[in-house]
Amino acid sequence: MGVVESRWAPRSSKSVAGRYASRGGFDSHSLPLLFIINQHPMKQIESEAENPFKADIVTHLVDEILEIDHYILGETKDDFLIRFIGKLTRPSEDAHDYLVTSLTSYQITPWFRAVEENIEVTFRKTISRAEPPNQRINYLLFLVTFVSILFAGILTVYDGPQTANIGLIWAHSKLHLGEAFAFSISLLSILTAHEFGHYFAARFHRTKVTLPFFIPFPLSPFGTMGAFIQLLEPPKNKKVLLDIGLAGPLAGLIVTIPVLIIGLSLSVVEEIPVLLPENFAFEGNSLFYLGMKFLIHGSWLPEPTSFNGISPFFYWVKYFFTGQPIPSGGLDVIIHPVAWAGWAGLLITSLNLIPAGQFDGGHLIYSLYGKRLKWLRPLILAILVILGFLWSGWWLWAFMILLVGNRYAEPLDEITDLDPNRRILAWIGLVIFFLLFMPVPLITI
Repeated sequence: MGVVESRWAPRSSKSVAGRYASRGGFDSHSLPLLFIINQHPMKQIESEAENPFKADIVTHLVDEILEIDHYILGETKDDFLIRFIGKLTRPSEDAHDYLVTSLTSYQITPWFRAVEENIEVTFRKTISRAEPPNQRINYLLFLVTFVSILFAGILTVYDGPQTANIGLIWAHSKLHLGEAFAFSISLLSILTAHEFGHYFAARFHRTKVTLPFFIPFPLSPFGTMGAFIQLLEPPKNKKVLLDIGLAGPLAGLIVTIPVLIIGLSLSVVEEIPVLLPENFAFEGNSLFYLGMKFLIHGSWLPEPTSFNGISPFFYWVKYFFTGQPIPSGGLDVIIHPVAWAGWAGLLITSLNLIPAGQFDGGHLIYSLYGKRLKWLRPLILAILVILGFLWSGWWLWAFMILLVGNRYAEPLDEITDLDPNRRILAWIGLVIFFLLFMPVPLITI
């Protein structure tokens, strides 16, 4: 569902420090930077042919961008090779680009972190750009997911008696195969747009990434659990992290909104039966979905027969957050399969924008605040647990966030902040989350 996975979260380590008085105030010998290459600090360089890397290269490069206070040499057990602490003497983005460009051939990657009033420039062996898995897996999953979504579409248009008989379901549904295909193509187009939004944003920033992995989920309402991509290397900085994280939801919405408009235009408004059949379900409402129904059909739907003496405003607040009371005998839109796909697109986008962990919303909030909002994850967990009493699916999401919600796709350079335009875009992404969020996605009878 658009979750952008990343496998790198550097740990902090304690090591023996060597100190320098000021920028450029090095000891008479160069730092033993052979350690950066092979993690054997005591080994002597036999010749330039054995190791063409000069010991003074990194010290010279760091001296160009950092007023060095001291340095720390990593040990074999550490996850870093050497760490310089000091103050940057040029803009962080330029400084990081300078080091990356200069050290590409040496397979060393600089990581920038802020520590109190200083900057840490940590060098690690360059994370191997692992080759993506066999792409035939991606193609196969896409095909299986399409079949699974198509079968979900057939079940959506099925209007016969409740049964597990595939032949009977086919007999009743074959006259509506066009609608089933319309649902399948619409939903798969939304998912594909979302994931390739991430994919092309990553490729634009030269961040290595896999093709989307689609997840089939047969016999479910949508036939899929969505899709995800995997970053094969950390994003460069918060700007890149935001671009990759936000590109998916925006691309998905570009497809979702016209699908929803077409679907709602094909839908009809009918009276809700007073006696509802077993397993009857109402789709949940977000502020955006309510507004779209009003624009297409001219009324706030579902429309109850009576507000039972309370103001319409308080009725809608209660219904929005609880799905109660069921407006039996009132009016509601009987959604066309294409509208069902559009509604699913809204739900998928909102779930991905939950501001936690490696969800798209987690990337947004991390690009804005880094690790400073430590209270946010417990708050989200508490809200989802409470909402789980109204829709049990929230407990699954709370469990997922409990497991992995404290892991973020940390960029190489955490010093470079968002520019004003990207900061606005990040907030737009969070506003979209609130507009699309459905407190009770499905209201079942």
